[in-house]
Amino acid sequence: MADSPRPAGTAKPPLAATLRRVERNAGDLASSAVARMDETLPWFRALPADQRSWVMLVAQAGVRSLVEWLRSGGTVATSQEISDEVFAAAPRALARAITLTQTVQLIKVTIDVAEAEVGHLAAAGEEEALLQAILKFSREIAFSAARVYARAAESRGAWDARLQAMLVDALLRGDSSDVLASRAAALGWADAPPVAVVVGRSPGGEITSVLHGVYRAARRARLEVIGGVHGDRLVVVVGGVTDLAASAAALAPSFGDGPIVVGPAVPSLDQATESARAALAGFRAAPAWPGAPNPVAADDLLPERVLAGDLTARRMLRHDVYGALSRAGGGLLETLDAFFAAGGVLESSARELYVHPNTVRYRLKRVAEVTGLSPLDGRDAFGLRLAMTIGRLDPAT
Repeated sequence: MADSPRPAGTAKPPLAATLRRVERNAGDLASSAVARMDETLPWFRALPADQRSWVMLVAQAGVRSLVEWLRSGGTVATSQEISDEVFAAAPRALARAITLTQTVQLIKVTIDVAEAEVGHLAAAGEEEALLQAILKFSREIAFSAARVYARAAESRGAWDARLQAMLVDALLRGDSSDVLASRAAALGWADAPPVAVVVGRSPGGEITSVLHGVYRAARRARLEVIGGVHGDRLVVVVGGVTDLAASAAALAPSFGDGPIVVGPAVPSLDQATESARAALAGFRAAPAWPGAPNPVAADDLLPERVLAGDLTARRMLRHDVYGALSRAGGGLLETLDAFFAAGGVLESSARELYVHPNTVRYRLKRVAEVTGLSPLDGRDAFGLRLAMTIGRLDPAT
């Protein structure tokens, strides 16, 4: 009588004699596999003893799981559960110590050893059946390894996202440099100087996906970054910034719609609170300057930041602009008053001051040299007038 057909997805199990032989030789088979790894894989020889012992445990579990898989007939319903048990024999730290590529190499060596022993392990006439079973089981083990590393990557990504958010929180709160250093070290931050903070709108979606986009852009630009999503804002700490504008432009695709503001560069991470606060203040004030470039430097938004209530920006305009003009002397403040009162007309300003128009030109040029703001530029003139108003309201320089 012909054998009834087997259900789809099953394999005919080897005879009981083959199973007994595999069980008897399980220890020797695992030891041979590890010995072959030591011979053929230089990186395996360099592993610490504890990690090599973990690999031995995995190899032994693999042989035991092969026996169970053969006994079950290699059914689809049980193959994933059995193959997953192989990697459950080792600590999760093994996935961090050995890369997926290295794991594939270990699996290949083990399968090569098992194939070489087929003639010794299989009962007479069962060699081909055992060989096919080993090859199919190796596929299940490979899929199981991929699942282990995928879960480890997801877990690591979620933990990194939380740790980065905590670091950014600490920056915004102005926590001590020790707190910042310890959290940055946990993320592998090298603190490449100079450091700056970039703030913009988050593109939305999963935080890990948002940060993945930031890291991808940073790798292309060869920048070191740490990022965090706070509400609808994406805050990115950038290290190794040689060109603020270019670095921010490289990261711009990672942000959502709206202004992207770059804080001033500082020497190291423990001073980045200053850059973060300036960038956040600039982000809040940026809508008041519709024509601003994007990305825009926080220091280019000083007038808007002052009007939004930023005391740091107020102090900067008072000291760096009004104070600089006061210290420079030479009638610069009086010339600016006359120039602005005359609507920017040089001749009218000169008549008001009883000087030659060339004298007014010279003084306006000096204003630009002293403050970095040109009275002949409409945007700069706005900043100068605001600085003069602040300076006279609060003359302490």
